[in-house]
Amino acid sequence: MTGQIAKAQLLNALHVPGTPLILTNVWDAISAATVAKAPGVKAIATASHSVSFARGVEDGEGLTVDQALDAASIVVGAVDLPVSVDFEKGYAPDAAGVQRNVERLIATGAVGLNIEDSVGASKAPLFDVATAVSRLNAARAAADATGIPLVINARVDTLAGGGDWSDMVTRANAYLDAGADVIFVLGLSDEEKVSRALREISGRISVIARPGAVPLQRLAELGVSRVSFGPFSLGLALSHLQDAATQLTALGEYPSELGFEY
Repeated sequence: MTGQIAKAQLLNALHVPGTPLILTNVWDAISAATVAKAPGVKAIATASHSVSFARGVEDGEGLTVDQALDAASIVVGAVDLPVSVDFEKGYAPDAAGVQRNVERLIATGAVGLNIEDSVGASKAPLFDVATAVSRLNAARAAADATGIPLVINARVDTLAGGGDWSDMVTRANAYLDAGADVIFVLGLSDEEKVSRALREISGRISVIARPGAVPLQRLAELGVSRVSFGPFSLGLALSHLQDAATQLTALGEYPSELGFEY
């Protein structure tokens, strides 16, 4: 328990505006262990899309809660670093269920989670604000009940779902008041939007990045606290694997990465 508390405290402390925590998302034991060995890596985060697709199901709670918890346990057991788990919507229809499931997630050794405010598999519609807040309250209550200061990265899907800016800001600040530690805003597609979000949201901000997005160095300069890559890190691995398969099938040279020691 003491070790888990320390990991949770460390994970929270790593979210520093201007010196963002960089999280190359993982999906299983070997991806987690590989990322953990990379120089400078300080924490591990799963991506639900990648975890789901690796198991042959769709994202959007295609996994059962037991499968999601098993996946979390596998990743936590593979590394010594703090682990944050993409826990989708909490795998429950109501706040009481969210609390039960988050308590079970904490029991795996996880010290952080993402939780979403959209209702279904797509980014719209969203839970009404009061309902979303009650679900966040439930996640925080689970942390309090277990004594683990869980780092809650509350995802706001308003912009990604076609909603307006003011609703996004209202939700973000309400989620902070409800116990979120960091706000994960989808849809901050350019520097102006990132800057505006940082001005109007009263807490730390997390973003997702990929080629074409605001460069990492600039995100740091603007004051972002966390950057992740969601399913795109799985895409990176699969792209390299497919390229290698193409080269080998054509009787080409052995890719040097075939000698990678894991």
